[in-house]
Amino acid sequence: MNLTKGKKKIKIDISVVIPVYGCDKSLIELYDRITVTLKKIVKTYEIIFIDDCGRGKPWELIKKISENDSFVNGLKLSRNFGQHAAITAGLEVSKGDWVVVMDCDLQDKPEEIEKLYSALQGGADIVLAQRINRRDPIYKKIFSWFFYRLLGYLTSTKIDASIANFGIYSRKVIDAVLSMGESHKYFPIMVRWVGFNAISIPVSHGNRVNDNTTYSFRKLVSLSFGIIMSFSDKPLRLIVKYGFILSFLSAVYAVFIVIDAFIYEASVPGWSSMIFSLWFIGGMLMGIMGVVGLYVGKTFDESKSRPVYIIDEIIKPI
Repeated sequence: MNLTKGKKKIKIDISVVIPVYGCDKSLIELYDRITVTLKKIVKTYEIIFIDDCGRGKPWELIKKISENDSFVNGLKLSRNFGQHAAITAGLEVSKGDWVVVMDCDLQDKPEEIEKLYSALQGGADIVLAQRINRRDPIYKKIFSWFFYRLLGYLTSTKIDASIANFGIYSRKVIDAVLSMGESHKYFPIMVRWVGFNAISIPVSHGNRVNDNTTYSFRKLVSLSFGIIMSFSDKPLRLIVKYGFILSFLSAVYAVFIVIDAFIYEASVPGWSSMIFSLWFIGGMLMGIMGVVGLYVGKTFDESKSRPVYIIDEIIKPI
């Protein structure tokens, strides 16, 4: 079945966008469960798998699935560009009136799509899946809680650590997200930034089929710094704020030393306090210069205007 016939386009009710990093063990089951769910709730749909060049050979499985099902489309990126770049690639080729974004490891349960779709009847533009009883390693839960608290503070955005990419989004929301031109993408923050009527509903969280999470602790830390630098200038404003506070405290301390020396004839502190002050101020200055340097680097990256991703191969371009 071709999704286009001449100049007449077939209306697609739901597009399901799935970035694939490895997931060889879960891909067939994921496809089967999504198909069963979508056939119950809509007449036309498309499933878009985006191979982000991870472990294993998911592309071979995607091609095999697509050969047997004309509702399945696939994109293979030229290299690993990251989960959110892969999501962007899928969003840009999606044609559905509603778009579901989900992970490939079956922790986002395909059966919950029906619940998300039903919640749209209240007039929402976005229905986010709020994961209950998250089935993640304890270190990831702790890091996720801390990261989202910090990210929410630095971006002045209310962020729920139980909500990730999984959700259903109207076409106007997706178009608004795609209009954001920055090269560093982070889908959950972008969705919150564009606004529109959003609700969240509780969904059950599945067990991970693949052995290991695709995000190591090192990758999570790297992702965190990238997101904070790309979506918030609050670290710069905090530097200015605490710089003034430090200067004020230093001035107060200087006045105290002068009064202590001339009125009470107290001895002036010696080399120990001076060396400590030099090291402290030096460390502060190096940290400040580092933060400013990171922002300059991000500005340089944006000025190059490189593509967010590069497609190597397409199955059934839409």
